[in-house]
Amino acid sequence: MSSGYRVVVVGATGNVGREILNVLVERQFPFTEVAAVASPRSTGDIIDLGDSGKELKVQNIDHFDFAGWDIALFAAGSDVSRVHAPRAAAAGCTVIDNSSLYRMDPDVPLIVPEVNPEAIDGYRARNIIANPNCSTAQMVVALKPLHDVAKIKRVVVATYQSVSGAGKAGMDELFEQSRNIFVGDANEPRKFTKQIAFNVIPHIDSFLEDGSTKEEWKIVVETKKILDPRIKVTATCVRVPVFVGHSEAINIEFENEISAAEAQEILREAPGIMLVDKREDGGYVTPIECAGEDATFVSRIRKDPTVENGLSLWVVADNLRKGAATNAVELAEVLDERGWIKPAAVRGAQAYRALGATDSLDAPEATA
Repeated sequence: MSSGYRVVVVGATGNVGREILNVLVERQFPFTEVAAVASPRSTGDIIDLGDSGKELKVQNIDHFDFAGWDIALFAAGSDVSRVHAPRAAAAGCTVIDNSSLYRMDPDVPLIVPEVNPEAIDGYRARNIIANPNCSTAQMVVALKPLHDVAKIKRVVVATYQSVSGAGKAGMDELFEQSRNIFVGDANEPRKFTKQIAFNVIPHIDSFLEDGSTKEEWKIVVETKKILDPRIKVTATCVRVPVFVGHSEAINIEFENEISAAEAQEILREAPGIMLVDKREDGGYVTPIECAGEDATFVSRIRKDPTVENGLSLWVVADNLRKGAATNAVELAEVLDERGWIKPAAVRGAQAYRALGATDSLDAPEATA
């Protein structure tokens, strides 16, 4: 492992950006410096670097120079990534992007470390790595170990996605609508297309010509890219009045026979999974229990008797963490473990010496 990296968090003032700062500290990622970067309206704001006791002054993305920085964790949406991710990558700063912009780019690997870490080899083509959609991430973590054993043919998934997936505005709208309903105030939707408080909305992202939504399309194509292009996937994505934590009811058809008991044993030992599956009241996980956790929780594993080799299960994860921030930091950890990124200070020292300098007092330091 490296002695330390200079890390940029783009979109640091948003839900995912703040969570990235928390995760960097919690997981003790080897950084020597962290820059908090966001839109011009947040420039100069002061935010916490997780629970480290340190504070960061937010810098303007439009003026930020990525030269000399090692890793940039982008959590600011596709519009920002479209402009600034290539700029960071060209400056030698490896980009890990949480937006949907690069996920289906054939030159950009789409990675969940528990599922397809070997695909990270391809990041050098663009110096960019894509983080998957939050719902895709937790689903493929649960599918991968089962696919390895019994080979998945088809997946039917219904998601129950929290409002934090729509950012701070989504969380604010759920809170404000819930309060307004109780006190009798006006209650017009703004972020969502219909009232979200005490309701569910079968609509996430824009509609496509075939009647599906872009969120549903993402789950289909991303699962194929990450796990196996031969798997058939269909999804229905629903926004629910939960602040944090996405849930999924997943039905799986396999090529080979697999029992519920076998699936439990496989998932109990699988990386990144916490199996909580007791057939009794409360013997399963809900979003409340997963909030703030990095694991993908699996419950309610049972046989589907309507197909030859079928199982149904319930999967829950914190969408801000495993669905975004934690997965991004884990990707940075994979790069560090493989020694593929040399910290900027090391690169500078090597370049200096390549020009004929010696280890004198005026040479750049070899560690940051």
